[in-house]
Amino acid sequence: MFVFGERVEGYDGLMFNEREVRAAAGIVFLFAFMAFMSGFLTGNNEPTKLMVSVFLLDFFIRIFINPKYSPSMVVGRWIVNNQKPEYTDAKPKRWAWGIGFTLAAIMFYLVVLNEIRGPINILTCALCLGLLFFEAVFGICAGCKIYNLFHKEKVKHCPGEVCDLSRGRDKIQYLDLAQKSVFALSVLALFYIAFGGIIKFLIFGE
Repeated sequence: MFVFGERVEGYDGLMFNEREVRAAAGIVFLFAFMAFMSGFLTGNNEPTKLMVSVFLLDFFIRIFINPKYSPSMVVGRWIVNNQKPEYTDAKPKRWAWGIGFTLAAIMFYLVVLNEIRGPINILTCALCLGLLFFEAVFGICAGCKIYNLFHKEKVKHCPGEVCDLSRGRDKIQYLDLAQKSVFALSVLALFYIAFGGIIKFLIFGE
């Protein structure tokens, strides 16, 4: 029962299904973001307290008992169980989730136990949400990258084969001039819509 990862035929070491991990990250991000915005906009910290407590418990189960029994991982597995698994090494995830657990413990101490409000809460929440967002949306695991910095034995199996630095990009992965131009024009248009009035006032005094 107390094991970190699962045995998969054809792989040495313990593994995770990256699709399941990303699904779990997305689930936690959704509810954490809702709780954070509720507290930020209404001043009611009760949803935040509840979410922080659940978050801490979820990551405690992941790290110290078995990830497959954490509520978010159970739901994540159920949601993506019809998709082909994408296997990734388990060891780096302990580092990643250790960061999440530490942030959750800090928030638990500040918000749940002491009801402290201030910039430190917002920064801690924002960092946690950012890490979850990058994991769920882009498949970028910050903790996994940190793992590689401190271990001579590098990760062998990474999501999307990002560990294989010798692998070149396929043609479909490159951006052409038209795509870059559309993106640049979109950014300029948004910038103008948001700050055009201020720029006109500063330049022309209008």
